[in-house]
Amino acid sequence: MTDTRRTKSAFNAVRAIDYTVILARDWHAMRNFYEEILSFRLLRELSPGWVEYQVGPNILTLARPQRLASDQPTPPGSASLQLAFKVGRDDVDRCAAELTRKGIALTEPPTDQPFGHRTLFFRDPDGNLLEVYADI
Repeated sequence: MTDTRRTKSAFNAVRAIDYTVILARDWHAMRNFYEEILSFRLLRELSPGWVEYQVGPNILTLARPQRLASDQPTPPGSASLQLAFKVGRDDVDRCAAELTRKGIALTEPPTDQPFGHRTLFFRDPDGNLLEVYADI
């Protein structure tokens, strides 16, 4: 794609991702996971099927699938979403230890990657892949 085509797009007006929505198929398990396991701060609950969490400067939303998401759940063992949460280097290991204490299985333990990140991978109750990472 040429630079000329990009500069003519109306989407050049986008300045940020305002919020991220996770379609929560197992509503109670997902709320418990993000509130109790990850301890994300509940920002607001706009309806019985829409809650927002403040995650740093961003908003992470759980929503019940409705009119625009009547597709089938993601098959077990695959992911339809990956979120990466950035922390300090020592916090990767602290997060791993806390998840383990809370009974959450790690998909991959803290690992120093050749591309300069220390990473940790695990899944939420709906099978979405979550990463905690730090620059090293």
